[in-house]
Amino acid sequence: MRGFSNLFLPLFLFWFFTSHTFSTTTFADTLTATQTLTTNQTLLSKDQTFVLGFFTGTNSNLYLGIWYKNTPERTIVWVANRDKPLQNPTGFLKFGDSGNIVLVNDDSGNNNNIIWSSNKTVAKNPVVLQLLDSGNLVIREEEDNTKFLWQSFDYPTDTLLPGMYLGWNLDTGIEKHITSWKITGQDPSTGDYSFKMDYHGLPEIFLLKNDKERTYRSGPWNGDRFSGVPEMQPDTDSIDFTFTSDQHEAYYSFSIENQSLLSRLSVTSDGELQRLTFIQSSQVWNKFWYAPKDQCDDYRECGPNGICDSNASPVCKCVGGFRPRDEQAWNLRDGSGGCVRNTDLDCVSDKFLHMQNVKLPETGSVFVNRSMTLVECEKLCHRNCSCTAYANIEITNGGSGCVMWIGELIDMRQYAEGGQDLYVRLAASDVDDLGSATTGGSNKTTNTAEIVGITISSAVVLFGLLGIYFIWRKRKLQSALNENTVQRGSFQRSQDPLMNGMVFSSNRHSGERNMDDLELPMFDFHTITVATNNFSEANKLGQGGFGSVYKGRLMEGQEIAVKRLSKTSGQGIEEFKNEVKLIIKLQHRNLVRLLGCCIENDEKLLVYEYMENRSLDSILFNKGKRPLLDWKRRFNIICGIARGLLYLHHDSRFRIIHRDLKASNILLDTEMSPKISDFGMARMFHTDQTEANTLRVVGTYGYMSPEYAMDGNFSVKSDVFSFGVLVLEIISGKKNKGFYYANDELNLLGNVWRQWKEGNALELIDSSIGNSYSPSEVLRCIHIGLLCVQERAEDRPTMPSVVLMLNSETASMPQPRNPGFSLGRNPAETDSSSSKQDESWSVNQVTVTVLDAR
Repeated sequence: MRGFSNLFLPLFLFWFFTSHTFSTTTFADTLTATQTLTTNQTLLSKDQTFVLGFFTGTNSNLYLGIWYKNTPERTIVWVANRDKPLQNPTGFLKFGDSGNIVLVNDDSGNNNNIIWSSNKTVAKNPVVLQLLDSGNLVIREEEDNTKFLWQSFDYPTDTLLPGMYLGWNLDTGIEKHITSWKITGQDPSTGDYSFKMDYHGLPEIFLLKNDKERTYRSGPWNGDRFSGVPEMQPDTDSIDFTFTSDQHEAYYSFSIENQSLLSRLSVTSDGELQRLTFIQSSQVWNKFWYAPKDQCDDYRECGPNGICDSNASPVCKCVGGFRPRDEQAWNLRDGSGGCVRNTDLDCVSDKFLHMQNVKLPETGSVFVNRSMTLVECEKLCHRNCSCTAYANIEITNGGSGCVMWIGELIDMRQYAEGGQDLYVRLAASDVDDLGSATTGGSNKTTNTAEIVGITISSAVVLFGLLGIYFIWRKRKLQSALNENTVQRGSFQRSQDPLMNGMVFSSNRHSGERNMDDLELPMFDFHTITVATNNFSEANKLGQGGFGSVYKGRLMEGQEIAVKRLSKTSGQGIEEFKNEVKLIIKLQHRNLVRLLGCCIENDEKLLVYEYMENRSLDSILFNKGKRPLLDWKRRFNIICGIARGLLYLHHDSRFRIIHRDLKASNILLDTEMSPKISDFGMARMFHTDQTEANTLRVVGTYGYMSPEYAMDGNFSVKSDVFSFGVLVLEIISGKKNKGFYYANDELNLLGNVWRQWKEGNALELIDSSIGNSYSPSEVLRCIHIGLLCVQERAEDRPTMPSVVLMLNSETASMPQPRNPGFSLGRNPAETDSSSSKQDESWSVNQVTVTVLDAR
């Protein structure tokens, strides 16, 4: 027995100390390239605030993490291998061959069983791993304390520490967000909830469940705080909040001035955001702030155009001038259906209701201009009939900037204090009825309701009699209007989500529209279901406002792209058929081909040819894929787009204005040949019509011509402008993001114009092209691009001229004038040397359309 004890005791002690989470050895804050960190060892930051080491999770799995040293309970703030636990206590952390760190599960007797590693690093000198006082674990060169080759702050888990960024680097496409543990405090693997920034429009942060379902929204940053977090008051003695948003990055962070205070922002496994503070004297974590904290923090609690007030009962009410969409559900305290207008807008006489202390509506698809005043914002909103509300971007220093909403207002909240001012567009009569009200409500007073009820009851008989007269009168007027429409060649707006608002000519060509003799390619629903594997997520290519797109393969092997329209689109079957018959007649090698459709089981499906290389933007603006586009391919893409536009403008049966030509709407086949897609915003002209005007501006800022964006005037020349932007993007590999800054940081068009005038145009070419290009060909394309983006529509060439210039080295080309840097208009130029720039506008690259806000 004594011999057995002598043998067993050392084995037991070895097992005990290597399989438990506390450590027996503590290094300083640095691990060199020749050292390893075993499961019973730790690193300690220089100020002894943070520890790097191994801890035990569920099922005795081991994880490498960082935690606070001097808190009563171990509070872990970062985990390296959260989804790949270490299952052997003899595992360790070391440097890999490429200068990165690797976690090795040494159960095989060798060092090759790597279960986690950092990114590869490129270093010319020896490197070290260091745990900083901020809690950031970094790889750096041994002799350089400032340059980090890798850092844990770039890969957050469930916690945001002071100095960490949450948001986007828009130049690299890298995003940083926090995601909950599976079970807080027990299982660190990836949980259900994440806190992520949406940088589109005005950036704001969402709490998401399963990466899709939005459960909470912060509201946009207003200069002091997030619009939906009135409690967020900066304190110079403790927490400072920072928010940055420009064309390069959009991120949120915070810092701590009081060294005795620890603070962190985390998301729990049950979906709660928490800001926790730890004061050394009390040795307790205090929940400083949390969300969602009440019913009104729930995303879209009161539906479109509804506003939530936690101090009211019921909490949901409608913005003034609106009424519940579903009265019965509303009375049962279900406000999710939202509200609709009492009175339709007429655009001309509309007024604005001033609301105070509100959380601004969702800002993913909005117009943004940081240099405009509130008065200018109101005027612009009033001119654009699609604009439903406006507000200042920032509330500091008296307010500045302009944000305008297009369409319904989503996820608003009323505060007793805090929030912002919002100006909602209403019919003039509704604003007058509300008088000096500054906040909306769904109900009038009881007396008002009674008066309205009596009035309506008294008028029933009169309206019944008048109804008969008006029906007769309406039919007579409609008949006259139809005759007048034929004479003027006017247009009817299609509500078909297939084209997201495609407009077709009316009865003037009614004979041509009657194409029942044309065989319409039809697919049965079962065939499409089989082809797309029952519309599986694995086959999903993308999703838009009118439905999803899936990749499919027919029984005979042909690959297809299937657009599955939303069942709530409201499109009539006969109208759907007629419009497909028209669109299917557009046949050109540089247009995506519609193969047919399916109308069955309340489903409306469109079947297109499949494009193997997806969209141009997915390659052109991706650093890794951009080298696939050498100059020859880029020039062929430019020429192919030009040929497609030439067909639409001049050679097709009708003259078609695309209105949303951009890199994401250019698809590439196997040979990288371009095909124009997504005619959802197109307008169809008769061959004798050259331009039109609309009160509903649709398209994508950054590609929109000035006369269309500001005045609603569109023509073939507005497509030419978009084509010019595309040409310059293809040459430079850079996006025209629609921004122009007062500090001389121009957008793409401004930069190209400056380089052109200075004689340095070849410096614009994308470096990934290398030396494979023809300088004269590149300069010719830049010249053509600048001609196409000239501010004045009449100065721009037509597509026949563009195609001629692209294919001829001897074609005469005029000198370009100032491009449309912004959405404003310059005074008419008198000579080509004019260099006066228009007002400074800052516009996010978002589509603004009530039909498809993308």
